[in-house]
Amino acid sequence: MAKCMAVNAGSSSIKYKLYEMPEEKVICSGLVERIGHDDAHFVIKYDGKKVEEVLPMKDHSIGVEKILKALLDLHIIESYEEVKAVGHRVVQGGKYFSKSALFDADAEEKITKLIPLDPLHAPAHLMGFHAFKEALPNAVAIAVFDTAFHQTMEPEDYTFPIPYEFTEKYDCRRYGAHGTSHNFVMLEGEKYVTDTEHKRIITCHLGSGASLAAIKDGKCVATSMGLTPLGGIMMGTRTGDMDPSVYYYLCDEAKIPYDELYDILNKKSGFLGVSGISNDTRDVLAAAKAGNERAKLAIDLWARRVADFIGSYYVRLGGADLIIFTGGIGENATDYRQAILSRITEALGLSIDNELDATICGKEALISKPDSKVKVAVIPTDEEVMIARDCMKALNGTL
Repeated sequence: MAKCMAVNAGSSSIKYKLYEMPEEKVICSGLVERIGHDDAHFVIKYDGKKVEEVLPMKDHSIGVEKILKALLDLHIIESYEEVKAVGHRVVQGGKYFSKSALFDADAEEKITKLIPLDPLHAPAHLMGFHAFKEALPNAVAIAVFDTAFHQTMEPEDYTFPIPYEFTEKYDCRRYGAHGTSHNFVMLEGEKYVTDTEHKRIITCHLGSGASLAAIKDGKCVATSMGLTPLGGIMMGTRTGDMDPSVYYYLCDEAKIPYDELYDILNKKSGFLGVSGISNDTRDVLAAAKAGNERAKLAIDLWARRVADFIGSYYVRLGGADLIIFTGGIGENATDYRQAILSRITEALGLSIDNELDATICGKEALISKPDSKVKVAVIPTDEEVMIARDCMKALNGTL
């Protein structure tokens, strides 16, 4: 038995879960938000209880100290030595990592090199790593990469049709994201297709950030996000794939500087930009039901893009045995699932139990009927437990 902590450090936040492994029992979980402000928000949940506090927190190291002190003060642990491993979510592993790795000097150097590919997340991941390493010097540290699961793609699936010297010199290619989530739900979903020798699974991680993956025999063959999380389907505030000339055209016609437009495409587009209402799909759905035409357009546009990717992955896999919905929208929003399913049912020969699907919110279920040519499931994701599992591999020397 060993206590392992899964950590997701953002630019101004730290999310965490402490597990008892290998039982995969969640001992506690929580987050620190608004790091760098005088009114940072600290939360810890344990044993059916919840403790919250608002306090000044100048940096990540103070946040980590607060988390670890709470573990002791609340007698969740009696000594820091009980925490044997800390697993850090790292968004971008580039070409370097096809699996999780020890977070050592070599990994730190490579993650630092990748900052231009992920300027928002990579520095925060490094800050989180250093803060925990300083506080828990004897704990094994590992990095779990969002991109690692997608490293099994073939060159024709990850190469962009640009001058090849750019691909070689700048490592400009498709990397994808959400790989830990796609891997988890794929493993969970395999039980629904035990009678199939070569499993063909399409996973749909649909949240504010979203991506799809085509998986064959447990390996990713294609994924929707590109060089960065801006690519793929339309999202909460991101455009997804577009004609590249849109960038040049808008910079020229609207007289918008390149960096300002890039920020708009990342933070003010998607559901927010099309609907003009919100990046929260619940708000957009409420507006659409009230008759707002732009909200309806936003939902239709999003559903069409998701459906198109599912269709292309059906072809890429030579068919499909299972489609999985996960993520905040995929797990909880029947209306959005139905918007997608209605667009692919005829083509893929689906038969959906709509009455069952209407009751599914945040829980696992097979929502297709026995006569469906492709099975369809809703499976809540759990990226943190995947991090904890890799922590145990590191402790056992099998990472």
